[in-house]
Amino acid sequence: MSEPRPRTDLTPLFEPRGVVVVGASSHPGKFGFVALHNIRAAGFPGEVYATNRDGGELLGAPVYPSVDDLPDGAVVDLAFVCTPAGANPEVLRSCARRGVRAAFIASAGYGEAGEEGISAQAELVALADELGIALAGPNGQGVVSTPASLCAQIVAPNPPRGNIGIASQSGNFVSSFMNLAVASGVGISRAVSAGNAAAVGIADYLEWFASDPETTVALAYVEGLTDGRRFAERLRAVTERIPVVLVKGGATAGGQRAAASHTGALASDDRVFDGVCRQAGAVRAASIEEAFETAATFATQPRLAGNRIAVLTTAGGWGVVTADAIHRSDLELLALPDDLRAAIDEKLPPRWSRNNPIDFAGAETRDTIPEVLDLVTAHPAVDGVVMLGLGIQSNQARLMRGGAFYPDHGLERIVAYHERQDGRFARAAAEASTRTGKPVLIATELAYADPDNAGPRAVRETGRLCYLSSERAVRALEHLWHDARHRARRAGS
Repeated sequence: MSEPRPRTDLTPLFEPRGVVVVGASSHPGKFGFVALHNIRAAGFPGEVYATNRDGGELLGAPVYPSVDDLPDGAVVDLAFVCTPAGANPEVLRSCARRGVRAAFIASAGYGEAGEEGISAQAELVALADELGIALAGPNGQGVVSTPASLCAQIVAPNPPRGNIGIASQSGNFVSSFMNLAVASGVGISRAVSAGNAAAVGIADYLEWFASDPETTVALAYVEGLTDGRRFAERLRAVTERIPVVLVKGGATAGGQRAAASHTGALASDDRVFDGVCRQAGAVRAASIEEAFETAATFATQPRLAGNRIAVLTTAGGWGVVTADAIHRSDLELLALPDDLRAAIDEKLPPRWSRNNPIDFAGAETRDTIPEVLDLVTAHPAVDGVVMLGLGIQSNQARLMRGGAFYPDHGLERIVAYHERQDGRFARAAAEASTRTGKPVLIATELAYADPDNAGPRAVRETGRLCYLSSERAVRALEHLWHDARHRARRAGS
């Protein structure tokens, strides 16, 4: 896989004034129907057109025989192409005649399909270059741009708006990242399935994201590189402006063979890729879940100024496991300063742990959690916080609400109180983080086990990620710390 420079600016791909679906279909199972449906259903405010040889009407709008037949004065920047590979050269020529500046090619049968496909792909790239059209794909699933209300893709979902820019050589992993965005509430700015990346590669998308005011962190899935040195140079320029999180497929021999058949990519040596990430200052994640959680952390939390971490917990075991995770990382479990211990003594009864992890030991009340959280986050020795135990009260409230005795015996009132408290604690954490400029990460398995629990739900409402375990929260903080160290070294060099 090459990493060529884009032939034109990528703005028409992500911010088009109008879109035409070429090869629209009346069959709801066909790509040409799904793409048109998703564009219109997502509320794209610009002009939307559709073409196929039969004409007619589709989804309440006229269908034109070809792009050449669009109405006079039609403003179309982006063509979403669902026609067979053999028809696409003429499709591009007609698009150029109508002023189209970007084309997303969903069609397969190119570089992933043997020598003939490779030849057809090279010819298509050369033609797009000649016509001045930015060519995304081929063999891709689509492009999403939430600031433009654009969902031009042949799959679901349509994610919430946010600040994460996604580029992936696998369309399915674009969907995976966006599914995680839907579930977590941490939104996306732009997302694109690079497909075979024949003309516009992952580095091109990352460079565009770096100049995009809607994007504060980039997230990419990569299968292969042919010029690691050049990719590293371009990646380094991107990481100077925004953090970049990468996850790589094809790390094993079996994965490399799968990558070649998937998008025609030649997977690079895994050690080379590690070196590329280190030199460029990018974060390499070990899994799709870790990659998204790391990007979500960059998108929603303040940066770490140091690596000293405090742990707040309502139960001892959770704190012990979190302390173990911190000791296995490059973070430091802060030795509790005497003045902070004395200040907490004023808020909690003598049975609290009097150390870090700060174990409330059942002393959590309406005020103690917010007040201790304020003391800890404001202390100059603390760089970041992991908070555990949110949602316990609402979990009991759920059991009461579903039991045979609800709403009598005072249960209705205590259920409402428990749920109100967990929401209050989540908001207090976000407010303390914003006020002090320090990351405060909340972790609970209830984010998965009961996502409608008032605690995780309130975390989502604050725009932040609720981590499924403290180990995952610690890993995200460690990535923040590695990024901070790299930026400090770069500034000092």
